[in-house]
Amino acid sequence: MSDDDRPAHLVRLGLSATEATTYLAMLDTGPTTVAALARRLGRTPADAEHTLARLIHLGLATSHGPDRSGIAPIEPSIGLGRLASARTEELQQAHLVAMDAYRTYRRQVHPQATDDLVEVVTGPQIVERILQVEDAATSEVLRFDAPPWHTGGTPNPTEIRNLERGVSYRIVYSKSAVENSDYYACNIRPCIAAGEQARVLQSLPVKLGVFDQRLAIVSLAFGDTDVNDSMLLVRPSSLLRALTGLFETSWRSAYPLHFGERVPPALRPIQRRILELLGSGVTDETIAELLGISRRTLSRQLEQLNRAADATTRFQLALYAARKGWV
Repeated sequence: MSDDDRPAHLVRLGLSATEATTYLAMLDTGPTTVAALARRLGRTPADAEHTLARLIHLGLATSHGPDRSGIAPIEPSIGLGRLASARTEELQQAHLVAMDAYRTYRRQVHPQATDDLVEVVTGPQIVERILQVEDAATSEVLRFDAPPWHTGGTPNPTEIRNLERGVSYRIVYSKSAVENSDYYACNIRPCIAAGEQARVLQSLPVKLGVFDQRLAIVSLAFGDTDVNDSMLLVRPSSLLRALTGLFETSWRSAYPLHFGERVPPALRPIQRRILELLGSGVTDETIAELLGISRRTLSRQLEQLNRAADATTRFQLALYAARKGWV
């Protein structure tokens, strides 16, 4: 950052241009007097005193001497922190004002009392809104994940970033999503590895995302539509609570798609990944494709897992793994 940029950055925190240049001049000169600083800046002593009074109030300068004519800059972390906090409060207030103005606009255009609760989004705005809502999540994301995908079934770097900053994710995938080898490789596996909690069901009733218990995104699942061009935004209401309840019910009945806390270290990585997929309902052929192994290799690994669990069927093996906390 050049010296020419510094005043502009201080102005963004709430200092006036005059206050910013005065403070930076004090940093260049060190302890000085009001008169000397006024001469350096080409201002009258009265103007300099007025600006310095503001800087002293903000905690960026101090005066000293018998007549308080000596002045010096102060280490800025506390003063600038107060300014940053004030700007944050102003932005939050502006956000509330903007939202209130938008609600007023919506009521004028669509006067129905329920219009604020559900919004229909169509066309190219869909992907933009999805990314905006997920990027703004702060605590928890719940999702039903099934094709077709508005975002094209590509990787989800937003989820990875959110997981890194502490946002929890619980995802229920449809069998058809897990069976898609490209999607499994570029999206499902990386997100599970980053900390996502994942489960799978044979099918899902809708495509759903619930963000921080304050907003839901709903669209039709694959079997219900041939055109993937509409989406509903549901705000706090009994409908949002019902959608959250639907997710929780499905979550309890879904099969884990990630490792549990008590996976025995003797299991090889390939065996652990086989266990991940056993309860998803996908075929052996699909499991082999997802793992990049032959059917013969898969059969051999399943035989070893069955012996370890004293199981004779895939169902018994999956049940044993669930009871032992492997998945």
